[in-house]
Amino acid sequence: MSSRPTPSRRPLSGAGPVILHAPTDPGWLPLALANFDAVLVDHAHCEKKAAANALSMLQAYPDLPGLPSQMARLAREESAHLARVLDLMAARGLTLTRDAGDPYAQGLQKHVRTPALERRVDRLLVAAIIEARSCERLSLLAEGLTDPALARFYGELAQSEDGHQSLFHRLAVTASNGDEAGVDARLQHLLAQESRVLADVGLRAAIH
Repeated sequence: MSSRPTPSRRPLSGAGPVILHAPTDPGWLPLALANFDAVLVDHAHCEKKAAANALSMLQAYPDLPGLPSQMARLAREESAHLARVLDLMAARGLTLTRDAGDPYAQGLQKHVRTPALERRVDRLLVAAIIEARSCERLSLLAEGLTDPALARFYGELAQSEDGHQSLFHRLAVTASNGDEAGVDARLQHLLAQESRVLADVGLRAAIH
């Protein structure tokens, strides 16, 4: 019998600049594993929205140095992830349902400031936080899944999400004219809000 591979890294709290304030409740993983089909469908919607968000960033901020090319690549990568998740769903006889929305992401969006410059920084930081939480959750799935191929797949995706959170953080610093201290102070504020949003949303058979 082959053993399940262990990912080479464990970015459970975000290995890059976004260190989550609160870890996922230990009850999430058994819930997700017991309802893995539902998690797969939700995961597909997450990848779809990640690709759409990258293109939205490109549309909104084409003048931010480095952003257009990075977001074009990110949209392509997230679309490729979506295709792989859809293949997994098809193999399990699942179809993509209508997107019911993500209360976690919606809760974070409520904390985005409205003035244009502040909104740009906050949008990038919220994206970084979502990627960091996704990194943590996908790492947990990689460790908990008993199917070696699925475990390897989710380990690979966790590494990708870790890189994405670093990318969005770098772009937020660029958007604030290099004010890294100011960006990190704002990040800490948003991370505190993220902990509250996570608690309000509660445990769900979903990525967030």
